[in-house]
Amino acid sequence: MSTEPVVKVRNVNHYYGKGLLRKQILFDISLDIHPGEIVIMSGPSGSGKTTLLSLIGGLRSVHEGSLQILSHELNGASPRLLENVRKQIGFIFQAHNLLTSLTSSQNVQMSLVLNDAIAMEEAQQRSQAALNSVGLGQHIHAYPHQLSGGQKQRVAIARALVNRPPLILADEPTAALDKVSGRDVVELMQKLAKQQGCTILLVTHDNRILDIADRIISLEDGRLASAKAQMVLEMQSTLSTLLQRDEEELNRHVDQLSMAEFMTLLQNLQGESEQLLQTVDILSQYALEKKLEEMMSALTLKVSQLLQADRAVIFLVDRVKQRLWSRVTRYETKEVLEISQPLDTGISGYVVATGKSLNIPDAYSDSRFNPDIDRETGYQTRNLLCLPIMDRKNQVFAIALLVNKMGDQPFDSEDESRFREFTKSLSIILETSFSLLQQYRERVAL
Repeated sequence: MSTEPVVKVRNVNHYYGKGLLRKQILFDISLDIHPGEIVIMSGPSGSGKTTLLSLIGGLRSVHEGSLQILSHELNGASPRLLENVRKQIGFIFQAHNLLTSLTSSQNVQMSLVLNDAIAMEEAQQRSQAALNSVGLGQHIHAYPHQLSGGQKQRVAIARALVNRPPLILADEPTAALDKVSGRDVVELMQKLAKQQGCTILLVTHDNRILDIADRIISLEDGRLASAKAQMVLEMQSTLSTLLQRDEEELNRHVDQLSMAEFMTLLQNLQGESEQLLQTVDILSQYALEKKLEEMMSALTLKVSQLLQADRAVIFLVDRVKQRLWSRVTRYETKEVLEISQPLDTGISGYVVATGKSLNIPDAYSDSRFNPDIDRETGYQTRNLLCLPIMDRKNQVFAIALLVNKMGDQPFDSEDESRFREFTKSLSIILETSFSLLQQYRERVAL
């Protein structure tokens, strides 16, 4: 894959109006976007996002600076060169811009009409294949008025991708769609773009789709965010996106992940969390107690599923009250239980005190096991695996517990090894979450 940027912007300034009415819209923009990247550009209305997108797409003339698209300089470019560059770009807009007198297939074919190397028969075949790829194989003869908003935008995606362009520019593609349709559309864009190896630059106000991006850039008052602000924006993408999901959607999203995908999610969260611990007040808008609890509940529920345990529990250590506290969701029934126990009792208390892990094949035969919780909840513990979770100061601040291996066998060394990998990431995520929660509580108290 080429290392040359698909988009290379250097010191670009742009203006609207003339004379006394002349107003600067973009200020000294410099930016590289590399092959295969999915980049989201965010920022408030009027910040210059659409203007920059239209410059990159060759739809406006560059006033000052250098703007190279697919290795072609657009500042001072001839109309013919601009036209040739535009032919190599797929455009997706907030309004689908379908021609109402044409069918879905004919709308998609419009992207191929100007390519003299493609015969009509091939154009028809490729447009139908593109519609099949976006799930509209049954609607190739439908007119726009016969399609839903989400289906129209899928046709627009097929039209943008049918020519297999190396660059896709999308301006608010989910703005006119509901939550479910918008999510479906961007995930489809992500999947197809990765399959074709093209680059996407997507302008959006929709914080629900930030997690599809490889990178996020932000414009404010015509200027790219500072390096520090940019780092903060990129750090919050995965964590803030998870926190914004409602509980049912969050559980469904995590539940559908494979082992590899779940490990990637944890690694992304861990990487973001390690930096978030060094930054103050980044996620204040999302630092809500219920959302943090829901996120941890979803993550531990997925751990129990992957390790074939009836429960995965995170006990938080409250040294002031000398208690262990947890909110746990059972994998099979999704029942939510709140558990509190003295800090110095039971197997969890032993792990807190010693910092050592325990694998107990028969809970009731171990003198350290505290049966009080079973008596209170009506639960029957058979076996368990308990690991300490250490903070940055190497102190135990939480306990990770797997309860009741499904089937007749206890947890084995492979279970312990996998569980340990999960807890490495969970430790950073937990420490971040409850550090943010503490900051939130302190602000509320003020």
